[in-house]
Amino acid sequence: MSPADVVFLILAGFGAGLIGYITGLASVVSYPALLAVGLSPIAANVTNTVSLVAVGIGSTSQSGRVLLDGDRRRLIGGAIASLVGGTIGAVTLLLTPPDAFEAIVPYLVALAAVALLVQPVLRRWATRHEDRPAVWLMALVVISIYGGYFGAGAGIMVLALMLVLTSEPLWRAALSKSLFLGIANTVAAIGFMIFGPVHWTAALAMAVGCLAGGWCGPPVVKRLPAEPLRIVVGLGGLGLAVWLAVG
Repeated sequence: MSPADVVFLILAGFGAGLIGYITGLASVVSYPALLAVGLSPIAANVTNTVSLVAVGIGSTSQSGRVLLDGDRRRLIGGAIASLVGGTIGAVTLLLTPPDAFEAIVPYLVALAAVALLVQPVLRRWATRHEDRPAVWLMALVVISIYGGYFGAGAGIMVLALMLVLTSEPLWRAALSKSLFLGIANTVAAIGFMIFGPVHWTAALAMAVGCLAGGWCGPPVVKRLPAEPLRIVVGLGGLGLAVWLAVG
């Protein structure tokens, strides 16, 4: 890997970290960037998971105290659900071929994007302005399995899930999303580090950029208006679904 490739991955990592924190679409930048420097799809997948751990570290270091000021029971439950789901997803990736699961990825991402776009209607219809903690935890486990397995679009799924099934505002849902995905990514990354074809130079270069981008995420997202951001995130998710379907 050339020095130019390393610089390219650092810059791509910064973009992935910032975009991933704000929209949950980090892999739109990071995964294609890893493919562009010559990694195979499987190597790019596991390397991407390892490098994106830095997004969670960067954003959580900025917002840890804010999260602790919220609902700690929801925080602990979400962390456990993410840990369990991420472990299952990583084991599944290491033991089975990816083709079958990757075939449904565009549909899962598109469903999450649509849910986010119609979130106000869904909240009135589905929750009646009440939290659904049990449904939220079970769904978070499922999304964390996907996040540990492949991961592209997992952020927008968690963000949509929190806005539909909890009473969290957008900025706090974004903070929580980064923490939960960070946990799922970390446990998956540990398995990939031991058993997967991680390209370490690419992973470290991407992680440096992701750490900086994730660290810059919280102060940026708190200054953005909620409704336009929700629409932009939803449309971005639909774009990601199309990209995954034709890629």
